[in-house]
Amino acid sequence: MGEVLALVTSRLQETFGEPDARASVTFLGTDRIEVLRFRTAGAPGGFADADAADAGLVRYATVGMSAHPMTDPTAVVADPVHGPRAELVLSVRAGLADTGKVLRALAVLAASPQVEGVVVAPGASLDVGGPLWPGAPFTSVLVAEPGGLVPDLELAAPMDPVRFLPLLPMTPNEAAWKRVHGAQRLQERWLTEGTDLRDPLRGSVDLG
Repeated sequence: MGEVLALVTSRLQETFGEPDARASVTFLGTDRIEVLRFRTAGAPGGFADADAADAGLVRYATVGMSAHPMTDPTAVVADPVHGPRAELVLSVRAGLADTGKVLRALAVLAASPQVEGVVVAPGASLDVGGPLWPGAPFTSVLVAEPGGLVPDLELAAPMDPVRFLPLLPMTPNEAAWKRVHGAQRLQERWLTEGTDLRDPLRGSVDLG
């Protein structure tokens, strides 16, 4: 477990630089979940970033979710080796909202495979039961496809690679619309409307 998490941390640092803050949360009956914060160029205290389009962002990434493979909730016995592994990554524009309080919400989501026996995969909705941070217009996130931001981390066989899953905040209206129409339709609507999914203050996209 420790070796996997050390490799995860190294991959995140290779991609984003050194974290400027970290927090750890332990829930009853689960392993510790860490959340690391990274700042890009243009964000207060930010590190240089190769992509100018990413300037002024703060990224939060979990470390700990991938310590164990996620197990199908219908399985009688959990497989300690085989199965998907993942960590979560959230990117928001810096300085617009008090997003630092999202650390605990991300830790809760990262612990959900251990606590609830769920498999977190692209297209899934994850609800935190309240605002992602104080005053946030979002109470849930859409799990997006991995690979575009942080490359998959290959592990020694027979373990599955660690996938870094981007999280896209959803307003309650968007989450309800997604349940009816699906993740792909919602993402198409965001793209058509030019929605800035990193804006921590944005309103719901037009769903008419």
